[in-house]
Amino acid sequence: MHRLYAKIKRYSEGIKLSITFGTDGWRAILGKDFNDENVKRVTLAIGKYVKDKFGYEKPILIGYDPRKMADVYAEMCADILRNKGFTVYLSGKIVPTPILAYNAQIRNACAIMFTASHNPPEYLGMKFIPDYAGPATSEITDTIIENLDKDFKSSAVTGALYKIDFGLKYFEHLSTIINYDLVRRIKSKIIFDGLYSASIGYFDKLLEVQNIPFTALHLYHDAQFGGGMPDPKPRFLKELIEKVELQPNSIGLANDGDADRFGIINENGEYVSPNEIIAILLKYLLGKGYIGSVVKTVGSSILIDNVAKKLGVNVIETPVGFKYVGEAMRKNSVIIGGEESGGLSIQGHIPEKDGLIANLLVLEAMASSRKSLVELQEEIYALAGARFYTDRTDLKLDSQEEINSILSKVKEFKSVGNYKISSIDTKDGVKLMLGDTTKILVRPSGTEPLLRIYFESDSEEKLAELKEQFLI
Repeated sequence: MHRLYAKIKRYSEGIKLSITFGTDGWRAILGKDFNDENVKRVTLAIGKYVKDKFGYEKPILIGYDPRKMADVYAEMCADILRNKGFTVYLSGKIVPTPILAYNAQIRNACAIMFTASHNPPEYLGMKFIPDYAGPATSEITDTIIENLDKDFKSSAVTGALYKIDFGLKYFEHLSTIINYDLVRRIKSKIIFDGLYSASIGYFDKLLEVQNIPFTALHLYHDAQFGGGMPDPKPRFLKELIEKVELQPNSIGLANDGDADRFGIINENGEYVSPNEIIAILLKYLLGKGYIGSVVKTVGSSILIDNVAKKLGVNVIETPVGFKYVGEAMRKNSVIIGGEESGGLSIQGHIPEKDGLIANLLVLEAMASSRKSLVELQEEIYALAGARFYTDRTDLKLDSQEEINSILSKVKEFKSVGNYKISSIDTKDGVKLMLGDTTKILVRPSGTEPLLRIYFESDSEEKLAELKEQFLI
């Protein structure tokens, strides 16, 4: 392994730091804080957690996305854990996070994913996925942080290391959820933007194997993601949008760097918000016979609440972050759970966001209804009683004390301009409801002294008025 460590050392300029896990793992700049020493620290901290909780009998799966050095660090991590005595299964190729998570579930294993998700190319990160196949909860990541720099005794027997393809079992599983015969009848043309991401070799392969016609762009891995961001938002999907606009009756599909998020473009070349997709799929799955609640975060749209109410579905609201959505999905009977940033999962799948299954479900919903995505959107607006508009402002501050002071002030608001506050929720920041169609959410970013202020209403005029009148 001397060549491996020599290669890693060239990217190691950092020193020990206070490592923190955000809503979905630890991320840092490659070659600075993300270096061989800190990766070893986190690897051993995770290993100690698994050993203390389950013993050496618990297998550990390791995967990686297309980012620079992700494969090298994955091998380093696997070697450290094998030498400690664990049985390690290392992906033989780039793999999406949801596929690794699904394998953790069926193999009764824990998993480590090397990815920085939708962050800029210079970042790399590590996600820990427990055996329940969803994001690690705060209690688990707090324990991992406590384990940093605490070595532990190796097993009496050296572990084993196997390289495998994690995709095979996942493909089999999807065939029990997705009706491919139905998808093949879709009238719209499919354009898939690989976006240089981990979904390449998986989503396109699924379509090919199932004889579902599609055209593609950016269908190769690039550690720099084409000079852009591996984030399926409109500003990074310009080429996909152009192709959809040039090709009549077509839709665009994309995923982020590790394929746990989705981005969808309708037949008009318009970005369809994750909130709309969650509402559309809730209605579709309910029609298929699914029974249960819908889980959404405090930052998700009122649209979902209104649609759920009309459909007679209970709403479970969580703080922002899919680890909270996934936890609610594990504890309740849930039809669909999702968040406004582009992650969702459904009943019978894993409690982890999955951009691949999101894309497939949209295609199935369109094929089943024999309607365009634009028509499905219009149906949802009608059901909700309105189309909703959103905006966000970030307020940079100097300290946590300033953040706490402002949040305390917002809690005391009785009105915003001409709008009276009908209810206040404080599960994550402060959410002000101003009637049934308007809200303001003020919440800290969690990673820097920054307040994110979300505005939502049923008209663009109201939205502009809210922003103007909301003075902190």
